[in-house]
Amino acid sequence: MEKFDTIPAVRQHVKRLRGLGKSIGLVPTMGALHRGHLELIRRSKEEMEVTIVSIFVNPIQFNSPEDLANYPKNLRQDMQMLSEEGVDLLFIPDEKEMYPEAVSTEFDFGPIEQVLEGRFRPGHFNGVGIVVSKLFHILQPDRAYFGQKDLQQVTLIRRLVKDLSFPTSIVTVATVREESGLALSSRNLRLSEKGRKTASLLYETLISCKDELLKGQDWLSLKNEVIERKLRPASIEPDYLELVELSRFSLISSPVPHVPFAICIAAYIENIRLIDNIVISEKQN
Repeated sequence: MEKFDTIPAVRQHVKRLRGLGKSIGLVPTMGALHRGHLELIRRSKEEMEVTIVSIFVNPIQFNSPEDLANYPKNLRQDMQMLSEEGVDLLFIPDEKEMYPEAVSTEFDFGPIEQVLEGRFRPGHFNGVGIVVSKLFHILQPDRAYFGQKDLQQVTLIRRLVKDLSFPTSIVTVATVREESGLALSSRNLRLSEKGRKTASLLYETLISCKDELLKGQDWLSLKNEVIERKLRPASIEPDYLELVELSRFSLISSPVPHVPFAICIAAYIENIRLIDNIVISEKQN
C-alpha cells in the first residue's frame, strides 16, 4: 500500500495510474475504520483496478468543537486494516494540506439541506460538499463508495456530482450492522456497553415503524407514540424521526403507493449522536 500526505505527490501518482489506463475507486473516510468501511473497500476492489482510501477528519463539517475533538482516531490500526484488505493507495493529508487558507466558498444545496441533518447541523453539508469536491478533484476517481447509513449525504453528493459534472459515479453500499441491528459507526466506539445495548433500539424502532406503516398506521400518531413511549423512556433523545420521499429527499406525512421512501432517525445516546435509516421500495397495499 502506497501512502501520500501531500496533494502534489498524490496527484502525480494518480496521473501515472491514469496514463496506464487504470480504473480508480475511492473510499473517502474520516478514519476509525470498522467493518462498514471494509465493505466499501471490498466493493471497490471487486469493481475497480485501483482502490484509494482517504483518511481526513474534515473540521469544516463539524458543528461542535467538542464533537470534533472527541472524534475517535486510531491511524495505526486503520493502516493495518487497510494493508490487510489490499488497498492500493492511502491519502492521509493534514488540515493545513487540505485547507492552507480559510475556506470562503459556500455551497447551497437548496431544500435538501433544510431538513434532517441540514436542519440540525447547519453548515454541515457545505463542509461535506467542499471536502468531497476537493477529493474528487485531487484523486479523480471513476467511482466513489459511500454507505447507506449516511443516506442524506449520499443523496446530496449525487446532486453535487450531477450539478458540477464530475466524471465520477456514486455507489451506495448497504448499511453494515452489528448482530443487535446497531448500524456500524465510528462514534459507536464512544458508547459504553450499556449505551450500545440501548442504541440497538434505533434499528428496532425503524423496523417496527416500517411494519406499522405498511399495515396502514397513521404516521404522526405512530411517531409520537414511539418517541414518548419507547425512545425517551430508554434515555434516547431524538433530533428527528421522519418519513422521507427519496427522489426529492423531502419530508412526507404518509407513504405514497409505488414511491420509494425511507424512515430516518437521529438521536442522542450518552450524549453521542447516532443516525440510521431504512429504505422501503414502495408502499405495499
